[in-house]
Amino acid sequence: MGNSTNHFTQELTELLQPIEQQRALKLKLILHAGTPKTGTTSLQTYLNRKQGKLRRKGLLFPHNTQKITNPFAPKHQWFEKNLVTAHTLHFLENFKNILSQVDMATHTILLSSEGIYNYWWDFPDESKALLAELSTLFDTEIWVWFRDPLEFIESYYKQCIRNPKIEGNQCYGSNLSFAEMLDIHWFSQHLNYQGFVTDCQALFGESSVLALEYKGDVVQSVIEKLGLATPHDNPTPRQNNSLNSASVALLRTINQFAVKNKDKDLLMPHIKAMNEILQSYGKNTLIDEESRKRVLKLVRPVAF
Repeated sequence: MGNSTNHFTQELTELLQPIEQQRALKLKLILHAGTPKTGTTSLQTYLNRKQGKLRRKGLLFPHNTQKITNPFAPKHQWFEKNLVTAHTLHFLENFKNILSQVDMATHTILLSSEGIYNYWWDFPDESKALLAELSTLFDTEIWVWFRDPLEFIESYYKQCIRNPKIEGNQCYGSNLSFAEMLDIHWFSQHLNYQGFVTDCQALFGESSVLALEYKGDVVQSVIEKLGLATPHDNPTPRQNNSLNSASVALLRTINQFAVKNKDKDLLMPHIKAMNEILQSYGKNTLIDEESRKRVLKLVRPVAF
């Protein structure tokens, strides 16, 4: 891995050198890391729609190199996928593609993927070493939003039930109850807010991590931090609405039959339609009192 990391650093250093000579400054790299269920898709939709405005301000929200199923939400999912698999060559190629989109006006690159937080604990040491290299190549910042832990973990549970099955992941596409899923370390470790922040500070530097409290409109928060806000901005509608408890019960029933992912994809539009009809029937929380106590015991919050 040492040789591949060195190759990664050398290749990008050579590409960055003429850019830095012209600017006399390092390019800033902002990694929006989620967390899940904090309006990431809404943010990506906004940033994609405003690419021209961002360009004029020197901000690059790069195009993907891979095709995605939802062209209206250009998630930079390659980032965590390359790191989970420790595929340094693909990681390098994606960054070379990003730098090919940089022009003389560009001072900041913004990447967005909730999967950075979601899969953080799945990254092997060699991938963490690549992240450390990024901090030497770019002026790197990590932006991450944290929700109230009870709201977050219930929404995240619903997303896990909704997701297609993935080999090696006990949570995605399962028919487990919330209490049962909370017993799985991979799931409950997502409550380790401070652990993520501490890890990022060790890799990128203490002042490079911006941990923020989610207050319902991450788009507004980001555009204010980027200096793009105007007096006429309205709250951004959510792109992904959470399933209610009645719809979750339907999905758990479907999941127990080990439905193929392609068939589940066909069912999801119908589940979403039923979710709208069942709104008034599924308002109850999925977290019982015992589980609530466990969540509050497990969470490692961040002081904002």
